[in-house]
Amino acid sequence: MKRIGVLTSGGDAPGMNAAVRAVVRKAIYHDVEVYGVYGGYSGLMNGNIEKLELGSVGDIIHRGGTMLLSARCEEFKTKEGQLKGIEQLKLAGIEGLVVIGGDGSYRGAKALTELGFPCVGVPGTIDNDIPGTQYTIGFDTALNTVIEAVDKIRDTAQSHERAFVIEVMGRNAGDLALWSGLAGGAETILIPEDNYDMNDICQRLIKSQERGKKHSIIIVAEGVASGVEFGKQIKERTDFDTRVSILGHIQRGGSPTAFDRVLASRLGARAVELLLKGKGGRAVGMKNNQVIDNDIADILGEAHTVDMNLLTLSKELSI
Repeated sequence: MKRIGVLTSGGDAPGMNAAVRAVVRKAIYHDVEVYGVYGGYSGLMNGNIEKLELGSVGDIIHRGGTMLLSARCEEFKTKEGQLKGIEQLKLAGIEGLVVIGGDGSYRGAKALTELGFPCVGVPGTIDNDIPGTQYTIGFDTALNTVIEAVDKIRDTAQSHERAFVIEVMGRNAGDLALWSGLAGGAETILIPEDNYDMNDICQRLIKSQERGKKHSIIIVAEGVASGVEFGKQIKERTDFDTRVSILGHIQRGGSPTAFDRVLASRLGARAVELLLKGKGGRAVGMKNNQVIDNDIADILGEAHTVDMNLLTLSKELSI
């Protein structure tokens, strides 16, 4: 394999640029040409493909977002759209493709591989919801962004003796809420993977107030409920002075942490190694600090899980 491509797809995540850099430089180190696909699968179908040199990825390891841009593309979910993408890749002489993104991006990579074009998936999403890896690129940075916000909100919650409901991202996965809630000392954490009892939550808040605590932090994953609606219920049932903060897309941006930069570099490099060995239809990941790879079809067939021991621990520590 003498020419490979790389694209980023779906929601952007801090560390994607570090992964692109690793793909480009690892490939060039092995005398392989690299072409960047701009605009995700949509850009692929439109032939937005350019050759990348060593200098193309200079000074991007510390930048958030993705230099290759990203987009969601409904047309690429069809076989016609996928064949159109393969045609563009072949016109550019590209023999293999590294796809950096989440589960939707993986589905595209799987489809291309099944149509005879080898792809390797690299997990890039702040949601940390890709099976086959303990961590996804961008999760650690987003987590630290949330924790920083929680710390600041706690200051004003304490000053005004308020209960604050903080809604965080994560789609249908609770990792971001769970980890940030535990690290930020939240009194209550709500995640999609666990049921909750509103009466129990309110009673815990009342009990905390009775022992002298005048402020509370409640972390709600967006996959559970609207932070605004949840805040209204807390107010109605407890009469606490309640405020709501929806952190939104601030969680996606920012310079990636050292952890995400190293993770992205290791995973991006392994993706190139797999393609050079002629292996397509694989997904790279991290387990016990070792880089691994799995069949991408197996990854897509697994359900995402969270460590429920962390939720139990958070409840024990927030009494």
